[in-house]
Amino acid sequence: MVGAASGSVERVASRVRALAAEYVPPEYAEVPGPDAALFLCAIDHRTGYLRGHRVDGDGPHTGSALLWALGLRAERARPGLLTAAGLAGVDAEAVAEMFAIEGETVAGPDVRAALWRDLVAGLEREYRGEAGALLAACENRLGGDRGLIARLAGFEAFSDPLAKKGFLFAKIAARRGWLEVDDPDSWEVCADNVLMRLALRAGLVPPGSLDEVRPATRAALRAVAGEAEVPPPVLDDLLWERGRDDPDLIGTAAGELEEPPREPDSHWY
Repeated sequence: MVGAASGSVERVASRVRALAAEYVPPEYAEVPGPDAALFLCAIDHRTGYLRGHRVDGDGPHTGSALLWALGLRAERARPGLLTAAGLAGVDAEAVAEMFAIEGETVAGPDVRAALWRDLVAGLEREYRGEAGALLAACENRLGGDRGLIARLAGFEAFSDPLAKKGFLFAKIAARRGWLEVDDPDSWEVCADNVLMRLALRAGLVPPGSLDEVRPATRAALRAVAGEAEVPPPVLDDLLWERGRDDPDLIGTAAGELEEPPREPDSHWY
């Protein structure tokens, strides 16, 4: 797998600058606290919903957005549910019930329940059962052996080598003011299926296997972020929000390519 050509990076960066000029990134104001953010990030992977649904009059939501809307609805109904104390001993039946809507529920509730139980145990063992204590322990650092990303990697849900879920949580925490980042050079984009599709179609990365395309996409978009002078977490939000419905958002130089198939059993993506 070769890296992105400089001409491709410059071309895409020009497009990104134009998009970013009128883009306002989300504040994640609907997320009530770091615990809710952490526990929802932990199970934010392929949801299996077949259609969109409205939640409390808002939407319709699909995929990851639907999972978050349902999880936050459950938290509003029972404040403190999305915490280590609230999810202690959680099982597949409880997860399926929490994320059920109009005859559907989230895929793999047993896997998600196990990820939550692992996270509960780790938080209680290392951080007094609180996401706030985890954030405080990082001392405002993302990278390094004691930074947030490395600490999160100790939990099964966040152990992906590319730290997709870890950077998602970091992005929300920073945007909400729960985390000040003293090492901004450590930011990375999440490189999910939406961003891989955009990068492939724009000619930023050549086709290949999932293990090739995912890291190549992250590296190429990091280069784009630097060239466009758009912070990686803002670029990540911009491309995900606008690129879900527009796979040609940043160009079609490589034609109608699609991202490689995802691993059906992955609990990271």
